[in-house]
Amino acid sequence: MILEVAMLQVKQGQTSDFERNFQVASGIISKMKGYIHHELKRCLEDDHKYILLVKWETLEDHTIGFRESTEYQDWKQRLHHFYDPFPVVEHYEEV
Repeated sequence: MILEVAMLQVKQGQTSDFERNFQVASGIISKMKGYIHHELKRCLEDDHKYILLVKWETLEDHTIGFRESTEYQDWKQRLHHFYDPFPVVEHYEEV
């Protein structure tokens, strides 16, 4: 199992729209091969900062299967314009 971690900084005044779009986008990612589970958490100290945690069966399920899919284009269109700066995405494994 691989854990994808992304810190998301959403532009001022756009958190409600982001959260609404994320609900729709959740339906996209949850149908992908290798997807296990995801969580979106909002920061208590900065309500424009979120952390996205996604569990995948393999790294390739995310980096190739999802990111090279047509579904990812829909994901990007719904979410990527909310971020400033654009998030760094990292992957973690159990130790």
